Amino acid sequence: MAMQQSTHDLIESDRVEGTAVYGSDRQRIGSIERVMIDKLSGKVAYAVLGYGGFLGMGDDHYPTPWSSLKYDTSLGGYRVDITKDQLDRAPKYANDNDWSWSRDNDQKVHDYYRAAPYW
Repeated sequence: MAMQQSTHDLIESDRVEGTAVYGSDRQRIGSIERVMIDKLSGKVAYAVLGYGGFLGMGDDHYPTPWSSLKYDTSLGGYRVDITKDQLDRAPKYANDNDWSWSRDNDQKVHDYYRAAPYW
């Protein structure tokens, strides 16, 4: 069965993963590795951006508030209102064991991006 072109405002999660993310200067700063969904509310809370490394090895992971990402049809990817230099200073982790998905870290991430909390 051939996959049809999406003509509505919804997108499948497996199509979000790997999508390029561009900064405010329209330069590519990474790609979406995964989407984090709040279990209780069902809201999409974060996109975790991957940036750096070589062939996916050694990437840093940047939890980015979903509300900070906007899809840009001209770029064919998402845009976030920061530059690569600002992303380098954003909250990040090297591997899953280095990050605590806690309300304190949620607040730090949302404060950094000046985003309204999802909770």
